[in-house]
Amino acid sequence: MTFIPTDEIGHSGRRLPPWFKVTIRQGPDYRDIRRTMDSLGLHTICEEARCPNVWECWNNRTATFLILGDICTRRCHYCAVTTGRPLELDREEPLRVAQAVQALGLRHAVITSVNRDELEDGGAWIFAETIRHIRRLVPPCAVEVLIPDFEGSEAALAAVVAEKPDILNHNIETVRRLFPSIRPQGKYERSLTLLDRAKRMGAWTKSGLIVGMGETNEEVRGVMRDLRTVGCDIMTIGQYLRPTKQHLPVARYYHPDEFAAFKAEGLSLGFSHVESGPLVRSSYHADRQVAGC
Repeated sequence: MTFIPTDEIGHSGRRLPPWFKVTIRQGPDYRDIRRTMDSLGLHTICEEARCPNVWECWNNRTATFLILGDICTRRCHYCAVTTGRPLELDREEPLRVAQAVQALGLRHAVITSVNRDELEDGGAWIFAETIRHIRRLVPPCAVEVLIPDFEGSEAALAAVVAEKPDILNHNIETVRRLFPSIRPQGKYERSLTLLDRAKRMGAWTKSGLIVGMGETNEEVRGVMRDLRTVGCDIMTIGQYLRPTKQHLPVARYYHPDEFAAFKAEGLSLGFSHVESGPLVRSSYHADRQVAGC
């Protein structure tokens, strides 16, 4: 069964190009991940952010855990994750994530979170504890963390880096010019500073960009250059798809050839790996990217 991963007319305002079709198939691995997450009371960004790759990834036995609950303290105009007042911090969540990694036999675990700006450390302790539990229960498993900006706290970042994740990801998401309107509670320079600090602390770093929100190709190249300036190792580039009518409209759809050109340019700038395509998201094919670390 094929599926176009958003309302084909209503959300986008026009019919999506044909390269956005994906296959829906709930195989045994998909169902196993669903059962495991439900039984342990865990969330995935795959579901909360309405990722179009959920069927492919879950059928390949990969999923991205969403920690610190499923309610975000920020409202970014492209993101489908619920905004509001978060629930009480779940201190047992890190152990349950590790138990899920163990039960699923994962070789590469990706851990991300909502923003928790009301917490003193932004939730860094939960990230660190999650890494520790996975290392204890599943030593061979590679661990990738996709962290928020922790409001610029160097101490919070250091607490996560100290646990030596295999990849430390923080997504820049959009270009400098659009950042204030699309990510009003974030700052472009703050995100770059975080990646710079993480690299100086010894982390293997990664960042992602979403295109189709009103940027120019030259602005995309500018983000690439900025990321390389702070030593970022891995980059992902994907197409923005409007999750609901309440979110930012799509400015334009990039052709696969344009994504291929971005990949070639990124590699020429010195990134060790560039994942670039219409359906690419920051955790797409993440297990293939750790090989260069």
